[in-house]
Order: sequence, then C-alpha cells, then structure tokens
Amino acid sequence: MIDLKNKTALITGGTKGIGKAIGESMIKEGMHVCITGRTQETVNATVLELDGDYPGNACGFVGDVRNIDHLYDAVDMICEKYGQLDVLVANAGIGHFAPIDQLTVREWNEVIDINLTGVFNAVKASVEELKKSQGYIITIDSLAGTNFFAKGAAYNASKFGLVGFTQAVMLDLRNYGVKTTTIMPGSVATYFNDNMPTEKDNWKIQPEDLGQMVIDLLKMPARTLPSKVEVRPTKPRKS
Repeated sequence: MIDLKNKTALITGGTKGIGKAIGESMIKEGMHVCITGRTQETVNATVLELDGDYPGNACGFVGDVRNIDHLYDAVDMICEKYGQLDVLVANAGIGHFAPIDQLTVREWNEVIDINLTGVFNAVKASVEELKKSQGYIITIDSLAGTNFFAKGAAYNASKFGLVGFTQAVMLDLRNYGVKTTTIMPGSVATYFNDNMPTEKDNWKIQPEDLGQMVIDLLKMPARTLPSKVEVRPTKPRKS
C-alpha cells in the first residue's frame, strides 16, 4: 500500500485528537477518509475541516461503536461512495479511572464496551471488504495495555485485551494479505479524559506524530509488518 492516493480509510472516533490527526495526515496523502463520531454537529464540523483543500475526500457517519449495525452501515456507505475500503483505524476510546471498590458497573461496562467490544465490532464489520482490498487494520491501544496502574482496572483490562485481540487478528488475517498493527502510545496531548491541551502538554506525543506514524506503517513494504508498536515521549515530564 505504498501509493496511498485514492485509498479509502474508516476512522472510528475521528472527530478530534488522535483520530482527527490521522485523518488529516491521510487526506494530505490523497486518501479518502470517513470518520465516525457520536453527534452530527461534531462529525459535520470535522468533515468540513478535513475537506479543506481536498473537497470530496472526506465524509462522516454518526454512530456508536457499541452498535455493530452502525459500523456495517458506515462500511456500506464508504463502499458505495468510494468503491472499496482499504484501511480501518479503530481509534474510538474512553477512560474511567477509580479504585476497584469505587468503580461502578456502568463505568466498567462502558470502558469494555467501547474500548474492546467496539474494536471487535469495527473489525467484524470491515473484515470482508479489507480481505478484498488486501487492506490494513490499525488499532489505537495504549501503553496501559502492558503497564498496569492503580485506579486502572477497567482501562487496563480493556487495553490489555485490545493487545491480545489485535495480535490474534493479525495472525488470522495475514495470509489474506491483510496487515494488522496495534499502536500503543504513552502520554499524548489530546482531549482524552477531559484534558484541554495547552503548552503544558508540549512534552507529550502530539496527535500529528501518530498521524505520521500511521502513514509510515501504510507505506511499509508489503513483506514487512510491525505488528505492535510502542511509542512514548522522548523526554518524560519534569517533576
């Protein structure tokens, strides 16, 4: 997939942060990008921004990754509009952090349903089209998928699970010519968990850095597959 022009990608959770930055990087490469989000307002605004100097290369779909029918509908829309699906970026995620004696059942279910089952739904809805195009699946995980921490029971469980899920999918699909990679960032300057990025976040990985990483993965020679990529800030925050 070295030549990305006119390739088509579906990005879940693409209205801000990492997902949006990946979409921006793809658009600059001449790709078609479809983002999903939870509200029509945010989806419309992001599509307008992504289109920019590349009218018609972006589209949006309002949906919830917890509902697999929404993902099937998004894939159908992409194939009708652009002809095929080449890349899935499963990025939608959420975090609830609390000690286990304070973590609620609702919080647990929401984290697992979005961060893990939501990725299953996105892959399941996309897989047959990606087999046809010999495409690429990229899941956005976290270093929390290998490093556990206090108050992280739900988040760690979802991200540890996502590592295992993605690596198993990689083994299932590579003989079809479908590549699968999980990217595991450390601290990223995003809006995650109600953070508002400011200069205080300059030491962190920037969303556009991950956008560039996705492009680099897509341009990797067909014979080579980085199946799990850990990425962290070069210099940790000063205490």
